[in-house]
Amino acid sequence: MYTEECKKAVEVLRAGGILLYPTDTVWGLGCDATDPEAVARIFKIKNRSDSKSLVLLASDIDMVARYVKEIPEMAVQLVEVNDKPMTIIYPGAVAAGVPSSGEKPVADRYRLAHNVVAEDGSVGIRIPMMDFCKEMVRRFGRPVVSTSANISGEPAPKSFSEISQEIKSAVDYTVDPVLEKGSTGQASSIIMVGLDSSIRIIRK
Repeated sequence: MYTEECKKAVEVLRAGGILLYPTDTVWGLGCDATDPEAVARIFKIKNRSDSKSLVLLASDIDMVARYVKEIPEMAVQLVEVNDKPMTIIYPGAVAAGVPSSGEKPVADRYRLAHNVVAEDGSVGIRIPMMDFCKEMVRRFGRPVVSTSANISGEPAPKSFSEISQEIKSAVDYTVDPVLEKGSTGQASSIIMVGLDSSIRIIRK
């Protein structure tokens, strides 16, 4: 079932579109994390400030390594022993520069869009514990934005029925809700890991 949905989702991502899809946590809005124009659309849909960073999904630690300058050893260990949804904030994203005023932002598949990265250059990435998400990102071949499918300030939707019509009508493709059975309905933990392998728990 999820194989066909993966195929459709990847087609939308490659076209620069916006997805509404179930993740291993809550329902999310997604797009190509290397496409600044698609990312800007997500901020607009959520009515959220673009000065805030976004969580990304990667299929495995090898994909993370392509978009982070250096992976702390502690982060690798956390990924290996982790048994529930966990987002790690890495200190140095491999990201495109901010375009000059009036310059059109261009997607670079080898660098993250500038508008998914925090002001300090860090980036939050999760390897999803859900077959559909993991396979979708693997097929796409680069990170996918995963931000809760709600207007900024409103509760994150734990199920498809809780998503507002405003959000549903703003996306280019909605993944079959039957796949939400793999979601926990709870936000992931967030852990910041330094290059010295120091750990700071942002959210349990």
